This record gives sequence, C-alpha cells and structure tokens, in this order.
Amino acid sequence: MSATFRSLSVFNYRLWFGGALVSNTGTWMQSTAQDWVVLTQLTDHNATALGVTMALQFLPPILMIPITGLIADRYDRRRMLMLTQATLGTLGLALGLLVVTGVVQLWMVWGFALLLGIVQAVDAPIRQSFVSELVPPAQLSNAVSLNSASFNGARLIGPAVAGVLIAGVGSGWVFLINAASFAAVLASLRFIRVSELQFKPKVVRAKGQIREGFRYVKGRPDLVVVFVMIFIIGTFGMNFPIFTSTMATQAFGVGADGFGLLTSAVAVGSLTGALLSARRERPRMRILVLASISFGVTCAVAALMPTYWSFAAVLVAVGLSSITLMTTANGTVQLGAAPQMRGRVMALYMAIFTGGTPIGAPIVGWVANTFGPREAIGVGSAAGFAAAAVAIAWLIRRQHLRLRHDAGLHFRVRHDGDGMPPTGRIELPTQGAVLEADAAHSTR
Repeated sequence: MSATFRSLSVFNYRLWFGGALVSNTGTWMQSTAQDWVVLTQLTDHNATALGVTMALQFLPPILMIPITGLIADRYDRRRMLMLTQATLGTLGLALGLLVVTGVVQLWMVWGFALLLGIVQAVDAPIRQSFVSELVPPAQLSNAVSLNSASFNGARLIGPAVAGVLIAGVGSGWVFLINAASFAAVLASLRFIRVSELQFKPKVVRAKGQIREGFRYVKGRPDLVVVFVMIFIIGTFGMNFPIFTSTMATQAFGVGADGFGLLTSAVAVGSLTGALLSARRERPRMRILVLASISFGVTCAVAALMPTYWSFAAVLVAVGLSSITLMTTANGTVQLGAAPQMRGRVMALYMAIFTGGTPIGAPIVGWVANTFGPREAIGVGSAAGFAAAAVAIAWLIRRQHLRLRHDAGLHFRVRHDGDGMPPTGRIELPTQGAVLEADAAHSTR
C-alpha cells in the first residue's frame, strides 16, 4: 500500500474510515440544505440570518470547553461516539420531518442548530482523539490526514448531490437522507475489533482536571501559537457557506445546483490538500506559515473573479490551502499533546476553531449584506495574512528568527526534547534572503 494510504492497512481504521465517509457525506448534504433553506426559503437572501445560524451551531464548543475534553479523556470513546452519532442522526431526522411537512420556521432551524452544536461539541474531541486508538503512534499523522481526506471527499460529493436533490425533490429529503447515513458510522463502531484498539490511559476522577488542561496548554507556547492562528482563520476565514451562497445568489444569480457546485469546488482542493498532507511524515511549522499566506492570496484572487466559472476554479486553490493549514494544525496539536491530555487539548483546539464562528459569521454576514460578497471574502483573505503574521512574529520572538542575504531560504530548528522533530534544514528559492531560526521549544 502506498505511503499516502498506509493507515488503511489497519482493519479498525479502514472500517472507521468507510463509515465516516458515508456519514460525512450525509452531514455535508444537510449543511448545504440547511444553508439553502435559511437563505432562500425562510428569508429573502439574508446573509445575517445565515450567520446567526452558523453562530448558534458553533457557539456550544467554546461554552462547553470545561467538560467536553474531560469526557473524551475519562470515558470509553467508542461507546460515547455511538451515543453522539445516534443523537445527531435523530436530530437530522426531526428537522427533515419539519421541512418535509412545511411547518419549519426560522426559529426552529436556529433551535436545531443550537442542539446540533451542543452534541457536536461533545462529539468532536472524542472523535478526534479516537483516531489515536485506531492506529499505532507511527501512523497517527497519516490517519489524521486521511480523516481530512474522508471529510473533504464527502464535502466534494455531499453539496453537489444536495444541490440536485434540493432542485429535484426538495430540501426536506436531504435532511432525511443524512439521518439514514448515520447508520454507516454506527455499524463501523459496532464491528470494530475492540481487542485491537490502541487504548490510551483513562483519566481517573480527581479535582482540578479541567484547570490542568488549561495549564498544560498555557505551558506549551508551540501549541498556543497554533491555537491563535486557528482562532483567526476559524473566526474570519472559514465562513465558506456565507462566501459561496452569497456569491452564488447575489454575484452570479445561480440556483441551488450552482451553489452546491461551488461548495464542491472548495472540496476538490481540500481533498487534494488532505491527500498531499497524508504523504508527509510529520506536520511542520513552515507548512502552517506558507498555507496561511496561500489562503490569504487565494481568497483575495477569488474575490476579484468576474465570472462564476473563474470563481469556482479559484475556490479549488482556496480549498487546498485551507485544508493544508487545518490538517497541519490538527496533526501538530495531536502529536504534540501528551496522550493523557489529548482529549482536553483537542477539546480546546476544536472550541477555538469552531467557537470563533459565533463572532466571525455574523460579522462576515453583515459585511456581505452591507458591502457585498466580494468584500466578505476580503475579510477571509485578511485573516490568512494575519495568521501568518502571528506565526512569523512568534518565530522571531521565541525562535530567534533572523534574515540574512544569501542564495536561498534557510530555516534551521534545534530540537529540545519536547517530542517534536529533531534538527533539520529546508531550502526554498528566494530573491536572496536567508531565514534562520534556532528553536527553544517548537515544531519545524
């Protein structure tokens, strides 16, 4: 098996991967239908209402940080996933019935968005941490990248299928199909070989465990800088439903199928980026910096595209840069965190990433309504450059980064025993600038 797909040689991971792919496809179908219902059926293309929907769904992860990570570290992750996935399927079924019967109202969608957010707040850190039980430590980075590939493969298929179904049979059936898709992931969890799981030490009940998680992250500046970058990008950059829906309806005047195709264009790039990330043995700080810059550039170019098809083409590059950034950040955090702290660290990571949406989505939606969808994408572009600036500033301050003239770009890192990669050297062609860093506590 090629290096890209080496984690699939593990039976448990292969089973989980297949079930998650089906379920993720249904989830993306529902996400597309939910955005379309809010934007076209329940409001008159009100991007602010869509931003509020996103905010309600992504608010719980940040409010529930004190308990979600501890749940992931303390309880059986497989059994907890069966509970959360079944609950998500039930919520999708209920919302689908409301839409199919024609009784759905905006406040109902907002209520379901909040309930989905609560369940997903519990589910996300468990699901992220569960990957480390499915594969040996040496294959964790590859498994994380393939998880992103599964997610974005579903992101490629789901919105396009949802667009066709919305146009053909209506939005309600999309929600019902999503509810049925959870059977796949529940079946995979049921038939996983429990004896082959890579069990991690469970945290026993004790005082101060929640504070311990925060103290642990606070004492790891290499993780803190990743969290800050993810907060900036997650808050103002990853608002693709607002970007694509407003561009589809306001800038180009296309219907549900055209909206779904734009989301799939992002997914094409995301899937490509995830597969490329799967080939890397370890995440690197330089990849985070370059991906952030690339995200800023590609968003800026997308905002300037004059036609639907040119916009869709650039979205492929936006998707590639965004998933490269997210996969590298996720792998950095998972590999850098101590096993007994991983659930709490991942809960904080997910809360920071998704928890910024309640702040950013309404703001970006307001910008789209007030100034136009292109200006809203410009906010995402600025977020990419700001995240890169944070990383570079941290490298300068914490890693003694300095520039000198020479024939190439040199980036040196000295290992200090924190579990990160040892000393290395990379070279990239430039116009004669050399970049050097001696790390005191970092990734490369």
